Amino acid sequence: MKYVITLFSFLFATMAWTQDKGILKGVITELATKETLFGATIRNVADLSQGTRSDVNGNYEIELSAGSYQFVCGFPILASDTIHVVIVAGETVIRNIALDEISKLMETVVISSSRYAQKLEEQVVSLEVLKPSAITNKNATSIEGALESVPGVAIIDGDPQIRGGSGFTFGVGSRVAIVVDGIPLLSGDAGKPEWAYIPVENIEQVEIIKGASSVLYGSSAMNGVIHIRSAYPRSKPKTVINYSAGMYSKPSRGEDWYGNSIPGYTNLNFMHSRIIKKRLDFVIGGNLNIDQGYIGPAPDQPYMPQDMKEAFLMTDSIPTYSNQDMVKIRARMNFNLRYRSEKVKGLLYGINGNMMYNKTNLPFAWLDDSLGLYRSYPGALFMETQKLFNIDPFVKYISKSGVIHNLNTRVFHSNNYISNNQSNSGTLFYGEYQYNKKFKTIDLNFAGGIVGSLSTSQAELYASSGQARNENKNAAAYIQLDKKVWEILQLTGGVRYEFYKTNNLQSETAPIVRAGANLQLTKGTFVRTSFGQGYRYPTITERYMMTKAGLFGSYANPDLKPEKSKSFELGLKQGYKVGRLMGYIDIAGFYQHYENTIEYLFGVWDPTFTVVGFKFMNTGTSRVRGIDISVVGKTDEKKKFSMLGMFGYTFVDPVSLEPDLIYGQTGSLQPGTPGENLSYNSTSYNPEGNILKYRFKHLVKADLEFTYTKFVLGFSYRYYSKMENVDRSLGDIELITESAYPYFEKIKILNYWKSNNGYHLVDTRFSYKLSDKHRVSVICNNLFNVNYSLRPMKVESPRTISMQYIYVLGRR
Repeated sequence: MKYVITLFSFLFATMAWTQDKGILKGVITELATKETLFGATIRNVADLSQGTRSDVNGNYEIELSAGSYQFVCGFPILASDTIHVVIVAGETVIRNIALDEISKLMETVVISSSRYAQKLEEQVVSLEVLKPSAITNKNATSIEGALESVPGVAIIDGDPQIRGGSGFTFGVGSRVAIVVDGIPLLSGDAGKPEWAYIPVENIEQVEIIKGASSVLYGSSAMNGVIHIRSAYPRSKPKTVINYSAGMYSKPSRGEDWYGNSIPGYTNLNFMHSRIIKKRLDFVIGGNLNIDQGYIGPAPDQPYMPQDMKEAFLMTDSIPTYSNQDMVKIRARMNFNLRYRSEKVKGLLYGINGNMMYNKTNLPFAWLDDSLGLYRSYPGALFMETQKLFNIDPFVKYISKSGVIHNLNTRVFHSNNYISNNQSNSGTLFYGEYQYNKKFKTIDLNFAGGIVGSLSTSQAELYASSGQARNENKNAAAYIQLDKKVWEILQLTGGVRYEFYKTNNLQSETAPIVRAGANLQLTKGTFVRTSFGQGYRYPTITERYMMTKAGLFGSYANPDLKPEKSKSFELGLKQGYKVGRLMGYIDIAGFYQHYENTIEYLFGVWDPTFTVVGFKFMNTGTSRVRGIDISVVGKTDEKKKFSMLGMFGYTFVDPVSLEPDLIYGQTGSLQPGTPGENLSYNSTSYNPEGNILKYRFKHLVKADLEFTYTKFVLGFSYRYYSKMENVDRSLGDIELITESAYPYFEKIKILNYWKSNNGYHLVDTRFSYKLSDKHRVSVICNNLFNVNYSLRPMKVESPRTISMQYIYVLGRR
């Protein structure tokens, strides 16, 4: 009897409690497309612990006590909205919410710097956002073409630079982390970006962090992060086909190596996304690219007598190639599968994959700096065939209390056949678990995780380690806290502990910290400051690559030490609205200090192996400081006429702090004589001011786009100042090849570098929207056909003109 009374008492209390409750429910959609939104958040402004997320059909439901409430609803790529509701006991209130596009640029939502969604203006570091339209409008067939328009960013022959934080290294040992959906995408042996491998056809947005980000992203993020976020399907299927064809103009300077023909290229992207049976997100995309290229093969070399071969350490004949051999062919396919569990609410799991075949070429040096600018130097051209694939299984669980568990894994395999015995293959195994919890009552976000990776490589060019097979091991743990104080002050702090080991070498460990703050002074004024440490462990390539091709070689340095850095920043972001024009101005001063700076030095290292070559060396301490300015503005896109504009200026002062430090010694071309001591001063062609090599002190980027009904007209501008310092030994190779003429061509480098004082480049584009599904465009890059070079011994593309057709079915 006692239990019956207890049961009835419980039921009565429950009924009484529920009678004091009401229900708020509805459907969350995107205003422009009318599509329902999965994963949109709706939270009580007065108590952020009260709230929920919309399901796959956009439905939400919250049980509330009777009273008046204010709720805020948000979705990462759309503007948030606030609703007021009055809940009556025992009744249901239905409020459907339609979220509009982000009309204010400062409301853009990003996740890269904190691993959870934040508004752009609340960041404690400088961060730029690149929308997919910027990639499409410029007809960029790979992502680095679009990144060239970002203020403070330069891509030098595939090597990303942010604020002059690195020199030229052929992309090896990148100081900028390339991340796709939270997982690093750098080759395991070389730490090199594989730009062509990134699926540009399915991008939600690209977030570029400027400054040390090693706490969250590890070793390669010393200077920043380029984070590519993929798009997932909405309630309606979407299909996109993007086809373009174009040609290279005849160079304004240099030999017309292709004769009467005009080299051209063609590119096809496609993407299809849909939700299958309300549970499975499915995305598939691909790319086919065929490109003749603008650099031709080397001319045939005359017969070289055996004694001349021996004098210049030539063991093999120099291969010759035809124009047909220079044709590049790329085919890539990718897919994303994500399943939302029906039995376990909040559980998502899936697998992503990507694969690519890429036949390409790698021109190391031009023939000369006049007529031979657009031809390769004999023996300095490599033919490459890449076969890459990755498989990324993942699991994500969002608990009822909002705790997020993420497990991301990757197996990335690369097989690179390269001529002149440069072939290599490798596999990267990667795993990361992340725990994310928002303590809503105190407005504190906690992110913590553990990371492990194993990179293996098989290549004879790494055999200087004592074996052809080499491996790098890495393990790390990190914590980051983000706290909002008084609704106007954002505080961030984090720590990471890294472990590294290569083969059987002594392991290395390093603690890394970061901290930052963002203070909102007025409704549109935000001041930020940040400090971050960086740590970069040398790659297998930097330590062990030993190879030769023609006169040139690359030399191993097994004693290479890790780089360390400290980064400081003070910035201001000011929103503005003048008439219909709104946007923001961002100004940041930065200071970066490096220890054991790694530079890729050109010189005479071992005359018994090759005449000249490159070697990675620790060159002492260095400093990069400067200022970065961005101005962005737009008018209402819903009007008949609209405008979107961007301007960026970056000044850097990169200097060596130990110009007289002797960090090594060269070999000698004269037997029995000692080599030369190496220091910044002795290896620099222009040591005045101690300016670091291969940097641009001034970068200017601008873009302006006008839209009138169905017409779009856009212009882009880039300015690169003169590269003030290069390796002194570039002059040595001129003397060496001159002494070997006519058996070797006379390579010329320095006259071109001396005579150019900076480059002004203009691109333009025009498009017409035939209908909601069809659009055609004409794109012209390097409009004035400027002859320019961003690194010694390689010229950049002449003018290109292309036609583009885009078909979109479904959500735009």
